Amino acid sequence: MLRVLTAVLVCAAAQAATTTLSVTATEALSASGTSYAITGTATLTGGIAANGAFSATVPLSALEGGGSTTSVPFIITISGSSAGSLAGTLVLPLAWLKDSSGTGSLTITSASGSYAGDTGSFPSLPGSGSIGTSGISITFSGSGTITTGGTVTNPPPAITAVLDAGSYTANIAEGSIFVVKGTNICASGYTSLSYPLPTSSGGTSITFTPAAGGTGTNPYLIYTYDENGVSQIAAVLPSTLAVGAYNVTVTYSGNTSPAFSVQVVKQKPEMLTQDTTGSGLAVVQNIISVTEYDLNRLTTGSVGGYTISPAKPGQTIVIYATGLGPVPGGDNIAQSAYNFLTNGVTVSATVGGTPVTALYAGRVPGFTGLDQIDITLPSTISTGCTVTLQLVENNVTSAAATISIAPSASASTCVLPGYTTSQLTALDNGGTINAGGFSISQLTETVPGTGTFTYSSAGGQFTQVTGFELQALASLPGSFSESTIGSCTVIQVTITSTGTVSAGGVATVLDAGAVTLSGPNGSNLNKTALTDTNGSYSLTIGESGVTIPGGVNGTLVAGTYTLAGAGGTGVGSFNTSITLGTPLTVTGGLPATVTRAQGLPLTWTGGNSTDVVTITGYSGTTSGTGANAITTAAEFICTTTAGTGGFTVSSQVLDQLPATPASASGGAGYLSVSSGPPPTSFAPALTATPSTTVASAFSASLGTAGSVIYQ
Repeated sequence: MLRVLTAVLVCAAAQAATTTLSVTATEALSASGTSYAITGTATLTGGIAANGAFSATVPLSALEGGGSTTSVPFIITISGSSAGSLAGTLVLPLAWLKDSSGTGSLTITSASGSYAGDTGSFPSLPGSGSIGTSGISITFSGSGTITTGGTVTNPPPAITAVLDAGSYTANIAEGSIFVVKGTNICASGYTSLSYPLPTSSGGTSITFTPAAGGTGTNPYLIYTYDENGVSQIAAVLPSTLAVGAYNVTVTYSGNTSPAFSVQVVKQKPEMLTQDTTGSGLAVVQNIISVTEYDLNRLTTGSVGGYTISPAKPGQTIVIYATGLGPVPGGDNIAQSAYNFLTNGVTVSATVGGTPVTALYAGRVPGFTGLDQIDITLPSTISTGCTVTLQLVENNVTSAAATISIAPSASASTCVLPGYTTSQLTALDNGGTINAGGFSISQLTETVPGTGTFTYSSAGGQFTQVTGFELQALASLPGSFSESTIGSCTVIQVTITSTGTVSAGGVATVLDAGAVTLSGPNGSNLNKTALTDTNGSYSLTIGESGVTIPGGVNGTLVAGTYTLAGAGGTGVGSFNTSITLGTPLTVTGGLPATVTRAQGLPLTWTGGNSTDVVTITGYSGTTSGTGANAITTAAEFICTTTAGTGGFTVSSQVLDQLPATPASASGGAGYLSVSSGPPPTSFAPALTATPSTTVASAFSASLGTAGSVIYQ
């Protein structure tokens, strides 16, 4: 058990820093009226954390001589005990002088002092300016890179986050474990500290100073970590530190960071999670015997020297957390058991929506700041691979995580629909679920009283899910039932917001580099770049029926479309194509009213004979708002091929839908008919594991839709 907890505590979630330049400048006309003086302050955070000032003079003729930009050389002078300077060239757009907005850039060409040899660039610095009596005041910021060419001595530390060590969210409980993330906050490498825990190590210390003023308090350090561009510290907050607002600083190598605001609270129970992200599978042990505590996983076996298994109904389990609150005695030493339940505190767990009273809730013997909650699962407990788990302490509820529970005492695996035991075993052994999907689509929709609109778009992404984050694959919370009638599927759903808990689950989005889309003549697509938003790709191809300033004018026409990816840090390069036919023309258009008892006959022309036609209908109602909203609805999905020329949605299918209430009562009805070729499969390689491919699909559809009343 001790090895498991030590391994979890060693690695809290860490993310690489991004260097950001923020500049505030003022431009004023000189007394002679022949030049502009630009002065201001600059702040670098990320790779180098520092503050400084700059100034430059721009001849008036340069600003009036035309062109789109003018170069303004300046120097950012770094403040601190080991001051240096970064010399660069700032490019200001003339648009700021005319429109008070624009985009600048910065190139670092040299450096001196402590930063000798440094180079870098900030290619895009969007900002805005305001015109005043002294000229234009400019504010802009953007991300970039700085490459260290020399020896950087004593760069000042900076804090980017102070978070609890369970859910990784703000607010820190008395006596709990927390992490400080930042830049230049500790020595390079990983240093694990032993009991009694010190308040300083390798020149690093943390100070909590009351926001209202007063003497600072130093927490006890658990470890310091600075590798691969990541700097962070784990520590224990003293139980004696009073609740309230604090300014937190880190001192490293004689330099002290700017203050970071933090709120200290009495209690904040938060579970540790197995991948240390604050989401997904919680750190839970299933008690098999006095000598065997299995780590909660999807299957039964062993991984990395640890025995693993899913929990079982009726079994006693141990949940590990931090934040139950302060305890007597020193927080810098290995503590003995302290039971909050016998000291006026109420603690319970909620498993799959079922409250379960704690048998013990207190400190883990031999650790400091680390808590355990022991419960016995009821024999009627919900089962599955992603059962929601929460802690409740004196009406304070933790963030949700998940636990794996097998269907019976004799079962060796949890049950995840669509996955075999061998697949679950592979996930327990470090395997991942990798998938990719891209689509192009065009939908023409008629809105009563408004008009007809056509919207064409493309988009997609590649994702990776580990065995710890299976909740990322889960459907929306609610009650679902599904039935099949011929070639139609009917889904009944009731979603109640009240009491609904989502345990999240984080799917990693895989970078594919630059992705482009090309199409036939008439589409206006020729290696057109999709917008990359943190690995999610999108493109608005065209819009009609509504005027949008600067809108695009592409459209999806019959022909072959090619999707190409250059390859990135997540997946390798790929090139795949799909051929789109002509859109279907529904005879007489879509009906505005459908009488369920009479069925819904539809006929059409167009499309390729092998195109898949999907007919989708929906009817439902939502009552209440916010947390009290309840949605009751049904949807049918029927499929056929374009070559059939038509399809009748039977009354047996339509009768499964509720009658559509008036829209004023929260009702909604919808009908769509779309067609497209079968998806094209492709499989780019995982960049990290070239022998592993990502099963992916490229699909296309053309459709028409509208509101409808089912009666």
